[in-house]
Amino acid sequence: MIEEKGFNVMSLSKASGVAYTTIRSMIERNLTNASIDNVLKICAVLGIKAESLNEENLGETSEPKTIAAHHDGDKWTPEELQEIEDFKKFIKSKRQNTKSPQE
Repeated sequence: MIEEKGFNVMSLSKASGVAYTTIRSMIERNLTNASIDNVLKICAVLGIKAESLNEENLGETSEPKTIAAHHDGDKWTPEELQEIEDFKKFIKSKRQNTKSPQE
C-alpha cells in the first residue's frame, strides 16, 4: 500500500514524522502494538482512513487475537454461568498471588 501511494519507508517516515524503524516494525508486525497516533499520522500522509487497514489489507487471518470475557446476550445454563463466575474468581486469585509485596 505504501508503494501504491508513491512512497517508500524512508519517504513515508519523513512525510509523517514517524521514525523509519517504527514504520519498519509496524510493517513487520502487521501493526501489532503500533500506537494509534503513529497509525493516524501514516494514514494521513497516505490519504487513507485507518478503518481501511483491515485484516484483508494486512494479510491477517480472520482468527481473533483476543476473546472477550463478557457473556451478555448469550443464553447460558445456570451451571455454565457458575463455571464462568468460578473461572473469573480463579483468574482474579492468580492476579492477587502475583502482586509484589510493595503493591
